[in-house]
Amino acid sequence: MIGYLIRRLLAAVAILAVISAVTFFLFFALPGDPGRVDCGRVCTPQQLAAIHHTLGLDHPIVVQYWNFIKGIFVGRDYTQADQKVHCGVPCFGYSTVNHQPVWHTLIQRFPATISLALGAATIFLIVGVGFGVVSALRSQTWLDRLGIGFTVFGSSLQIFVVGPILIQLLVRDWHVMPPPQYVPITRDPVGWFKGLLLPWLVLAMVFMAFYARLTRAQMLETMGEDFIRAGRARGVSSRLLHFKHTGRATLSPIITVFGLDLAGLLSGAIITESTFNIQGLGRLALTSVQQSDLSIMMATVLMGAVLILIANVIVDLVYSVIDPRVRASQLT
Repeated sequence: MIGYLIRRLLAAVAILAVISAVTFFLFFALPGDPGRVDCGRVCTPQQLAAIHHTLGLDHPIVVQYWNFIKGIFVGRDYTQADQKVHCGVPCFGYSTVNHQPVWHTLIQRFPATISLALGAATIFLIVGVGFGVVSALRSQTWLDRLGIGFTVFGSSLQIFVVGPILIQLLVRDWHVMPPPQYVPITRDPVGWFKGLLLPWLVLAMVFMAFYARLTRAQMLETMGEDFIRAGRARGVSSRLLHFKHTGRATLSPIITVFGLDLAGLLSGAIITESTFNIQGLGRLALTSVQQSDLSIMMATVLMGAVLILIANVIVDLVYSVIDPRVRASQLT
């Protein structure tokens, strides 16, 4: 197990190194001058040269990349107004728009994204899997047909359509729910819950239909396997059979999809955050694209890559716990 974990971590580090190199060269080696974003429309050659020196853009592109990587692990010094300014670990550079350290901006936005992602993920995982299990155990009944109709309806929903409609009805017209907003949980736990309830429900509504359909299909497939029929023939109770065998076999694909979905949400739910005006990583990534803030854009891409790689490693470890065949393959 330890050797398998080390191999997976080394592979993740190698993949992250490739992603960081490709992302950096795409943003900084392609035609265009990142310094002009900071300089503005009226920009003299002297001002542009000063900005290049401040951001380190006057070095060769390979040296710029090395300084960028070095800054992440040991920090980096910048020259501003003929004075050295130290950017602490991890240093992703300075924003060319707000002139703040990129890492400081990411840390400010990340709690809102975490709150949105974890709350919605909890809802769509529990409700979606629950619908799928009930639909599979009551196959060809009215409950199953209701579940199928729910998945078809939910799969057709779009956040940017459902969100504004529910805001208009539930918040402005009927006053059933408070306006969606992010309040730090450390400051006001009740306000945090109320402000994110509607975004959680809308985001979960879209995902839970997929999880219900996936769970139903996997359970029906597993219930038709030979080992399930053999268990019934030996007199094993249906509850034990479904809980111990069918459930564990169904978990594998669900865990895979859930790990990647959660990592994607943590790296920024752009549509949801834009719809409900939540200042998280997704909204930050969208704003950085609109403002051509390359440092922020690159940092959000790298953070998303890190979260997805971590999710893949965790999913592989969970696989080895719930599936004996995976453990056996690790030992060979």
